[in-house]
Amino acid sequence: MPKITIKAVRTNADMTIDEWANALGVSKTTVCNWEKGITEPNLSMLQKMSELSGVPIDFMVIPEKKKGE
Repeated sequence: MPKITIKAVRTNADMTIDEWANALGVSKTTVCNWEKGITEPNLSMLQKMSELSGVPIDFMVIPEKKKGE
């Protein structure tokens, strides 16, 4: 399996941003920030994402943080 982004992991789980945020127990803003590379999920969150989506953590790619943010 190729490396996939956090957004693609959510899409693989067939969830909207709101559904994903609720399932992970975080805000919609937090999910948006992860998908944009503004912040990074911790290992615990990555594990939950893996369980929800079926995508192994090893295949997840976190976008690089944007310069100046």
